Amino acid sequence: MRVLVAEDDDRTRAGLVELLEGEGYVPLAARDGHEALELYRRERPDVVLLDIMMPHSSGYEVCRAIRREDASVPILFLSAKSEEFDKVLGLELGADDFVVKPFGVREVVARIRAVTRRTLSQQTSGRPLPFALGDIDVDPAELRARRGAEVIELSLREVRLLELFHRNPGVVLGRDRIFDEVWGYDFLPNSRTLDQHISKLRKRIERDPRNPAIIQTVHGAGYRYQPPQNEPPRSG
Repeated sequence: MRVLVAEDDDRTRAGLVELLEGEGYVPLAARDGHEALELYRRERPDVVLLDIMMPHSSGYEVCRAIRREDASVPILFLSAKSEEFDKVLGLELGADDFVVKPFGVREVVARIRAVTRRTLSQQTSGRPLPFALGDIDVDPAELRARRGAEVIELSLREVRLLELFHRNPGVVLGRDRIFDEVWGYDFLPNSRTLDQHISKLRKRIERDPRNPAIIQTVHGAGYRYQPPQNEPPRSG
């Protein structure tokens, strides 16, 4: 899922790009309003993050132009302005949400996940279907898993990891294959990237992360999902 990030401040833009990459999105960075609109028209991203005060064209102008071409793409405004008038104007122009600077990482992630859920749930075709993995039920469209009454929040990348294991029950998945299918062919990982993501995911989904039952380590080879004995085999 591609996210256009239009922000003229270099540090803020770089921070958002890093945050989105960590969540599993593909960020498209723009430094001003003109570049943002050009990127939007060329790449047709799934979500748009717009700073308001940008050179050449403001976020309001970019939002207005996008809405003339696409009434449904989620748009979030990022701005230091906090007056009620700005929020109302942004929403009247067709924005889906409004995040005021300075904002915390958790807030931005929560807002992006919320619009991602709305986007996935509104898809009329190709909507990802729920599936069972061990003792949890995963709903990709919600970016959530459930174990009974417990709700487990997931990132887009974590959902993709679980989908990959679900499609390949009992198969040992090596690092290269996991990176190619979940991160993309052009991703150049460091040696600890995958281990760190698996460790974080285990803390979310395993009953005992130190003795994982869902995502098992196969030393020297990779990782494997071994279905419970009472779970019918599936081709992957």
